[in-house]
Amino acid sequence: MALHWTYTRTLPPTQIVRSLRDQLTAWLLPSHLVHDLRINQRVLVNGSYRSMNQLITPGDIVQMTFVPDDFKEPFPEVDPDSAATVAVIYETADLIIVNKTRGSKTHPNQPGERGTTLNHVAAYLGDEQPGPYILSRLDQETTGALMMTKTPAVVPIMVRNIAEKRVQRTYLAWVAGHLSGKGTFDAPIGRDPQDRRKRQVNGVHPQRAVTHYAVLDEQPGATLVKLQLETGRTHQLRVHLAASGHPLIGDPLYGVTSKTRLRLHCWQLTFPTPFATDNQLTTITAPVPSDFDVLN
Repeated sequence: MALHWTYTRTLPPTQIVRSLRDQLTAWLLPSHLVHDLRINQRVLVNGSYRSMNQLITPGDIVQMTFVPDDFKEPFPEVDPDSAATVAVIYETADLIIVNKTRGSKTHPNQPGERGTTLNHVAAYLGDEQPGPYILSRLDQETTGALMMTKTPAVVPIMVRNIAEKRVQRTYLAWVAGHLSGKGTFDAPIGRDPQDRRKRQVNGVHPQRAVTHYAVLDEQPGATLVKLQLETGRTHQLRVHLAASGHPLIGDPLYGVTSKTRLRLHCWQLTFPTPFATDNQLTTITAPVPSDFDVLN
């Protein structure tokens, strides 16, 4: 297993002349990691250590090396399971995005638990990889794009990108009834005082929640919508749609009793690449399950 993680980046011709510290901050490294790189001289420019206040310029080569002691939990305790169900739709040295299957939990809830998507991805990565480290979560019956990192250095960067809304999540969903056009649900969401599993509009300790929707297709008694999360509250899509009178088809918690399965799919993720030398975004699309449009 790796005992260090090294990143080497050549600064482009468009690079802004600025201090090394400002560049590391622009890459969203938290202050404690910048501190560790500095005091251990594990950040090099053109092969030599420089102080954090010295300027870097276009064409310079910046190299950062991280070690396990830089992180509170450098090696997550995830038991590998079979990799047979892992469908990788995007993979780099840092990130892995899989198309989660219906019925699979995202991660274990207890030590030693197996059978979750995280266990399967751990088996796919093998013993030489310390990860995976979970970045996003999907409910057990929700399918689609699930993002993880393969190294601990990328975790705080992507967590901040998610928190600051630079990661955009787009879902497809079949909902009950007739919707038209496009719009926004913006009712705050809090806990349901009657059911600890659930959330509700204007519940206990409500938080701001914003969901954008656009209608794509219709079937008798059902509407296919594209949904974009501006915020990320627990069960946000399910709660907003149920409160609108158009619950997700197959939702056992917020919809009507039905034999059909939940029709919610994380279709696209758009995100910035960690340690990128430009501002380009990457968009990946998760193939839709073959039975997604079969509602009966």
